[in-house]
Amino acid sequence: MANRHIIRKCQQSDRETIYYIINESAKVYQGVIPADCYHQPYMSRDELAQEMKRVSFYGREISNGLVAVMGIEPIQDVTLIRHAYVLPQWQRQGIGSNLLKYLKERVTTPRLLVGTWADAYWALDFYQKHGFTLLPDKDELLNTYWDIPRRQVETSVVLGTTVLK
Repeated sequence: MANRHIIRKCQQSDRETIYYIINESAKVYQGVIPADCYHQPYMSRDELAQEMKRVSFYGREISNGLVAVMGIEPIQDVTLIRHAYVLPQWQRQGIGSNLLKYLKERVTTPRLLVGTWADAYWALDFYQKHGFTLLPDKDELLNTYWDIPRRQVETSVVLGTTVLK
C-alpha cells in the first residue's frame, strides 16, 4: 500500500502529537535564542490547549502520522501564521513549504504575518523564500496582534506578505 501524504485540519485528538512535534522541533532553539527565553518543554500542554482554542492547526500526515503542524489565526484585518514546526527528521523535504502554500490558499485577510525569533536564521530564510519580507514596525505589530512577553517582543521579528485573491 502506498504511503498517504495529506494535509488535514488537526483535531483535539491530535493534541499529544502536536505537543510532541512542537517540543521536538523547538529543541533547535537551544543555544540560539536568548537563554532566558528557552525552556523545556518549549510549549506546555496547558499552553497548547489554550492555543488550540484560538488557532486552527493543520498538519502534514505521512503514512497515517502527523510529521508537521502549522496554525493560522485570523485577528482583525490580518492572519497570523502560528506554531509552524516540522519534525527534525522530516525537514528539508518540502513539507513546510507545502503546508504554508496550503494555508496561504485559505487565508481570507489581505495580509499574512508571522513572528519568529530574530536569531532563528533558518525560519527567516524559509519565510523570505516564500515571499515574506521583514517589517520595520515589528514592535507595534507584535504588541497589536500577539500576546507575548516583553522580552520575546525585544528578541523577535515580524515578516509579512500580501495575500492575493
